Amino acid sequence: MHCKCSRKCLNEIIHSLQFKKNIGINKESPLSIGQTLSSSNGVYELGFFSFNNSENHYLGIWFKGIIPRVVVWVANRENPVTDSTANLAISSNASLLLYNGKHGVAWSSGETLASNGSRAELSDTGNLIVIDNFSGRTLWQSFDHLGDTMLPFSALMYNLATGEKQVLTSWKSYTDPAVGDFVLQITTQVPTQALTMRGSKPYWRSGPWAKTRFTGVPLMDDSFTNPLSLQQDANGSGSLTYLNRNFKLPRIVITSKGSLEISRHSGTDWVLNFVAPAHSCDYYGVCGPFGICVKSVCKCFKGFIPKYIEEWKRGNWTDGCVRRTKLHCQENSTKKDANFFHPVANIKPPDFYEFASAVDAEGCYKICLHNCSCLAFSYIHGIGCLIWNQDFMDTVQFSAGGEILSIRLARSELGGNKRKKTITASIVSLSLFLILGSTAFGFWRYRVKHNASQDAPKYDLEPQDVSGSYLFEMNTIQTATNNFSLSNKLGQGGFGSVYKGKLQDGKEIAVKRLSSSSGQGKEEFMNEIVLISKLQHKNLVRILGCCIEGEERLLIYEFMLNKSLDTFLFEDILEIISGEKISRFSYGKEEKTLIAYAWESWCETGGVDLLDKDVADSCRPLEVERCIQIGLLCVQHQPADRPNTLELMSMLTTTSDLPSPKQPTFVVHWRDDESSSKDLITVNEMTKSVILGR
Repeated sequence: MHCKCSRKCLNEIIHSLQFKKNIGINKESPLSIGQTLSSSNGVYELGFFSFNNSENHYLGIWFKGIIPRVVVWVANRENPVTDSTANLAISSNASLLLYNGKHGVAWSSGETLASNGSRAELSDTGNLIVIDNFSGRTLWQSFDHLGDTMLPFSALMYNLATGEKQVLTSWKSYTDPAVGDFVLQITTQVPTQALTMRGSKPYWRSGPWAKTRFTGVPLMDDSFTNPLSLQQDANGSGSLTYLNRNFKLPRIVITSKGSLEISRHSGTDWVLNFVAPAHSCDYYGVCGPFGICVKSVCKCFKGFIPKYIEEWKRGNWTDGCVRRTKLHCQENSTKKDANFFHPVANIKPPDFYEFASAVDAEGCYKICLHNCSCLAFSYIHGIGCLIWNQDFMDTVQFSAGGEILSIRLARSELGGNKRKKTITASIVSLSLFLILGSTAFGFWRYRVKHNASQDAPKYDLEPQDVSGSYLFEMNTIQTATNNFSLSNKLGQGGFGSVYKGKLQDGKEIAVKRLSSSSGQGKEEFMNEIVLISKLQHKNLVRILGCCIEGEERLLIYEFMLNKSLDTFLFEDILEIISGEKISRFSYGKEEKTLIAYAWESWCETGGVDLLDKDVADSCRPLEVERCIQIGLLCVQHQPADRPNTLELMSMLTTTSDLPSPKQPTFVVHWRDDESSSKDLITVNEMTKSVILGR
């Protein structure tokens, strides 16, 4: 049998896969509740089913032997039968009739071609067919009346001449097969694209078909085994057929939630091969006209600005962007070379495209150039030339794959000579100002330090500076801390070490010994002793005194039984986030730091999984991703890569483009049992203490 891929050919293939031996349903043998009809290969089964033992029964087809039951087609979606005597019969004019007992006909397959005798069978493809007993012709088939599921050899189609259309319609809910909110169809555009509608509004779009793939689905690259075949002709008809790729129990379904899913059965469970929409950028028109969705964040194309800037800042992007500079050809200008085309890579082609005849990319460019209404063009392998005469809608930029979209912009967007001169002059002036300002500031700092070093003794303190505190002798502190023994050491900070001590009267103290190599620490010492000595509160650690002898600078505090305040401020929060205690050293094992954990989370999910599940529903994923990205920029290894305060404020209060953070320099902790290192390390042990008042 030789034929081109057409509906006639498809029917012949389906017919050839019918039962070898099967009585089926005829006038003498209807199908009643409790009875089933199986395909000859034992894969599919036709019968009555209900949900949760309800009295409402539906006639449907499902995968035989798969638990839980997966229904692929339902006859009486809107009208379940309730009578226990309900049955499916075939009439003398070859119509399938579902009788609801004494309540009459609940569903009918409709009028068919005249027949002197017919029967209904379930084919090996899962297609319920009515066959003429004499000619063997297919008079009716369920594949022409799809529900929410496509099986191999079924098809979505349209015919502009007849108005015929075949689509998938979702169920109302998981337990209600009535027609739901979502419809999956192929469009009448050339080339066509798959489109999910939610009511009258687009919900998801595949991008135009390019011979073996949908251009808006990056998964469909050269390594993808495509299960679809498209046919379009000049007479205004087209069909998208689901082919059998030798997978076990494959299916395409539009769920009651609007998800398009392609799955197969592994023998033990269902394997999901594709789902759409999968990300926030997949939802139709999320960034509005002339907006482009990049990693869940909306941006404007070059040469465009947000239509409503305040709404855009608030994350309401649906109004999209508008052109910053009008095109000269739209102003009937006679200027030569008034426009240019700016290429943007890795693009899901926008909606509202038109096919144009062009032999190559150069020809496509010329077609758009000489048409002032043409706003952009793209020459796509497998399609040819597409042009856009309307607003760009539903545009996405992928991290890889996609097409090149060349958009028309006014020449001024490149920056003319006058603008270049202005910018150059501004940069030069600003640079000179910064150089002079930096020089003056540096000279002033030098004079201040020089005068201070000459006019003031080196950090000598007067008794009035430490009023209310006691001046300890050095030998008293040495005795109390056992000469600053390591066994008395509590920890080490940026300005020195802290030791536990015990005075002769039995009072326990904490001694902060300033590091002699820390010049900044001496300033810190002066600030701390002057200020803290004057700040006494029952909830603040109390300073008992100080010790100043030679280069030694010591602060003496009351000893806090429950260690540092961070125990009460943070408890287990950071430990829970990172999965490990903070800066805890393990033996023979590499651990992630909190920054490393945040980096991996941002790369994989945009940082959304860092959210506590109790607050996840109240947060916008796009805002979370932006905050994590800003946080990673603030911990970059190179200072030049970190935002300053003004830049940080701009990042937090606007939706401007953010630079991509580089992978932070992680500190990976190792301990080698054979290491001879004598370095001391501090472990911040997390404790849980009972808080008692003084």
